[in-house]
Amino acid sequence: MADRSALAEFLRTRRNRLRPSDVGLPDGLNRRAAGLRRQEVAQLAGISVDYYIRMEQARGAKPSRQVLSALARALMLTVDEREYMFRLAGEHPPISGGPNRTVPQSVRILLDTLGSPAYVVDATYEILAWNRCAKPFIGDLDDHPDHERNMVRWMFLQAGDHPQWSDESTRRFARSTVADLRAAYARYPGNPALARLVTELLGTAPRFADMWNSHDVEVRRGHNKSIDHPDLGLLEFECQVLHVSDTDQRIIVYCATPGTRTAAVFRALATESRPSQ
Repeated sequence: MADRSALAEFLRTRRNRLRPSDVGLPDGLNRRAAGLRRQEVAQLAGISVDYYIRMEQARGAKPSRQVLSALARALMLTVDEREYMFRLAGEHPPISGGPNRTVPQSVRILLDTLGSPAYVVDATYEILAWNRCAKPFIGDLDDHPDHERNMVRWMFLQAGDHPQWSDESTRRFARSTVADLRAAYARYPGNPALARLVTELLGTAPRFADMWNSHDVEVRRGHNKSIDHPDLGLLEFECQVLHVSDTDQRIIVYCATPGTRTAAVFRALATESRPSQ
């Protein structure tokens, strides 16, 4: 249900936070306030000044989705702000076309400075970036095409009698991953890459099909993990999931308890990964 008063107040605050130079307009002189003028917002959005003024006064007709999208661009709204504005106007937020695959530079810097294995996945669980500490766990993916970097595909194309499925924590992790993938499937309806992945696994992985058909939905959170690595031995750690704002990407970090053997292994991997001074 629309809340015109809240929408009007929101538009005023977003307009007042912008300077003309932020949107490519000259600052000019004789401005009583730093924000944009109403006519400037209307010009940027391609709507009439009178129509926009009525919106800020909580009057007039309900804005269309096209008008709301134009205002989101004109006011340089973030993804969260755009969704909030649509809901204030009584509309469902627009659906994104597909998972964002562009890893922010700041996230790449963070990966390189972490002293633990870490990597970035998108909403389809394709690994987009990783640090050198993670290579003993996910391999060296530089020479692999994108479709061979998908964690869900790796997991469910293992044979049904593979030893991994005898571990309850692995099965719990798999169920959580499928539930999270189903949530992404709803966020990006009709996305070709996501549809291909789900269709492929439904036809080739009975265990995936069983979990998918349970219709569980959840957003992935951290979990404890124990693995017997062929080169590094038994390792126990928390697999923590950090969400990257405005991207629908996650940083997955292996966090070991200080003072444990696993922490020492991770520390050694980090030391080997750093160039000598």
